[in-house]
Amino acid sequence: MNGIELILERVAAPAGAPFGELLAVTERGTLKALDFGGYEERMHALLARRVPGYRLVPGRSEVPRALAAYFAGDLEVLDDLPVAPGGTEFQDAAWHALRSIAPGTTATYGEQARRIGRPAAVRAVGAANGRNPIAIVLPCHRVVGKSGELTGYAGGIMTKQWLLAHERRHARH
Repeated sequence: MNGIELILERVAAPAGAPFGELLAVTERGTLKALDFGGYEERMHALLARRVPGYRLVPGRSEVPRALAAYFAGDLEVLDDLPVAPGGTEFQDAAWHALRSIAPGTTATYGEQARRIGRPAAVRAVGAANGRNPIAIVLPCHRVVGKSGELTGYAGGIMTKQWLLAHERRHARH
């Protein structure tokens, strides 16, 4: 048997979401990738860089249950999922800093760069967010442009808008 076996689960999107399903990839209970249906090629490209020779196999993890709870309004449930995005030291710092942005709120790329102690690395933070392999759980959808405008998102701007609106509806004030 060659390569590392990773579990692939397809998770249905909630009613009204602008995406049809989510693709969750785990290894021994740790989330390695979470992407939107229709973006499988992107997910495979990101996985291939981090886990050469991987193979996807069916299986079960806690991810579908956690996502269902998140979509039902428990926004903090995703904070407990173990993640291993597997980027560079800088990327991992940028990705993990995303979890410090409270659900229902946004931060700018500059604020994210300051959070990781690299205030001049605004463009590098943007590039790292563009390569974030774990959508929603590492919430790059909460990052906006300097003036607060919604900027690019791998799942599309409509998905970013939907996720932010969902979180604002359910955020604890």
